[in-house]
Amino acid sequence: MSADRPTLPPVRLHSEAELARDALSAPLMARAAKLARWAEPGVPVGVGGQILEEPLAAATEHLGLAGDEDGPAYTAEAWQLAVDTGLVEITETEESEDGTDLPDDAAAGIATPGEELGLLTSGSPQDILDIWLGGMETVLADAAAPDLADLADQLTEGGELDLDALDWNPEEEAELLDGILGNLYLLTALNERPDQEVPLPALAASMIVPDDMDEPTDDVLEEVSEAMMRLDDQFRVLEPIGLVAYQPVDEALIEELDEDGETALPQKPRGTSDEPLTDEDVSRYGLVRLTPLGVYAVRARMLDAGVHAPAVGDLTDKGSDVLLDALPDYPEALAQAESELWLAARKPVDAARDLLTAARGDDERAPRRRLAAQQTLSLVSPDAEAALREVLDDRQLGGLARVWLAERALPGIPEPSQELIFWLTVDTIAAQLDSADEDATTELRDLVQGLTEQHSGFFDTAWRVDHPATADVLEAMGRLHPDKKAAKEARKAAFKARSRQSG
Repeated sequence: MSADRPTLPPVRLHSEAELARDALSAPLMARAAKLARWAEPGVPVGVGGQILEEPLAAATEHLGLAGDEDGPAYTAEAWQLAVDTGLVEITETEESEDGTDLPDDAAAGIATPGEELGLLTSGSPQDILDIWLGGMETVLADAAAPDLADLADQLTEGGELDLDALDWNPEEEAELLDGILGNLYLLTALNERPDQEVPLPALAASMIVPDDMDEPTDDVLEEVSEAMMRLDDQFRVLEPIGLVAYQPVDEALIEELDEDGETALPQKPRGTSDEPLTDEDVSRYGLVRLTPLGVYAVRARMLDAGVHAPAVGDLTDKGSDVLLDALPDYPEALAQAESELWLAARKPVDAARDLLTAARGDDERAPRRRLAAQQTLSLVSPDAEAALREVLDDRQLGGLARVWLAERALPGIPEPSQELIFWLTVDTIAAQLDSADEDATTELRDLVQGLTEQHSGFFDTAWRVDHPATADVLEAMGRLHPDKKAAKEARKAAFKARSRQSG
C-alpha cells in the first residue's frame, strides 16, 4: 500500500451543529459556562485563577451541588476548565503584580467572563467546537496525571516529588491513553453499530497482550488487570467532558478485589458451571464507547499528528480517480454512503462517464477500481444510460456496462463474447483477491467452485485470457478450490498463463 493510502478506515461524523450541541451539553462544559456567566460581577481568585474557598462555596451552591459530597470538587474542576478555555479571564491585583508572596487565602486576581464565553451563544458551531477541543485537551492531561492521593502522601511526608516512586511516566501515560483512544476509534470505525460498547478488560488487553500470544501468562494478565483499573479512573475523568460514554467498574467488585487480591478480570462466580459469562457479568468490569463528539475529537487529534483519518464526505469534491482508488478500502456501508454523497453533487450521465474513465487501466489496482466503479454505478439513475452504452465495445468496461443495463431491464443489450465473459471473470476475481475478510474469502471460494461446475473445461480457456492478473487468479483458484482435481488443473493453467505472459 502506498504512503498516501488511508491508514485508518473512515468514520461517519455528525454535523458540526449536532456536535456543537453535544459539546455545550457535556456536563463539565455546561458547568464551566454557567460559572463563567456567574462570574460577571467579578470573582476573587488565587494564583493561576484558582477559585478561593469562600467563592467556591457560593459557586457550588450556584451549580446546585451543595448537597453533593463531591460538589466542591466538581465545581473546582468546572471552574478550572472555564479558566483554561478562556470562558473567564483573570485580571491580576496590584498586590500580586509586585512579586511579593500572598497568603493562601488572598486574592491574586479577579475573574470575569472572557471573550470566549460570548462565542458559546453567538459564535459558529466550529467556534464552539474549538473551545471544547481546548477544554478536552486539559481534561486529557488530567486523566493522564498521577493519582492525587499518592502525590498528597509524598508532600505530606515532607519529601520531594518522586515520579519514579509513583510508577508514573508522563510520556508513557499519555502515549498509553492515546493508544487506548485510538483503539476505541478504530473499533468504532469498523463496527456496523457505532454505539457498540467495548468491555474494559478487552480494551486493556488490546494494548498489553502481544498479537502472537495465544495464552496470556499470569504476569501479562496482572498487567492487563492493572491497566484496566487505571483506565477505569481515566474514563471516569473523561466522561463529563463528553468524550466517552462509560459504565464504570462495579464498586462492589473493586471492594471484592481489594479484599482477596485477585486480578480484576472477568471470571465466573465461584462454584458455577462452565456456562459462558453473561452480559451482566461482563458489564460489571466496565463498558466504554466513544461518543460522536469523542469520534470527532480523536480524529481531530490524529489529523493534527499527521495521521490520515478519513471521514465520510471527504471525497465529495474529489475526482472520480480519487474516489475509486479509496472506496475498496472502505467498509461496505461507508463506501455506499461516500458514493451517494459523491453522486449527489453531479449529474448522472457526467458522473457515469467520469467513473468509467477512471475505471480503465492495466495496473495492479485496476480490477479493484472497476469493481468499485460497478458498485458506485449501481446507485446511478437510468439517466446515465447513454454513458454506459458508449463503452459496450470496450473490453475493460463492456462487461460492467452490460450488467448495469441488464439490472435496469433496458432493451438492446448485445450478447457478450466468450472472450469478454472470461476477461470479466478474471477481472472480478482479481478485484477480490487481496481482501482479508473471512466472509469475502468464503464468497470467493463459492464463486470459484461455481464457475468450474458451470463451465466444463474452464481452465483450458481461462489460461489464454489476455489479462495482467490471469496467472495470479488461476493460482488463487488452485488454493481456494475444495476439489483436489480441479485445484490441480487450476495450478497447471496458472503455469501456462505465466509462461504465456513471460514469452
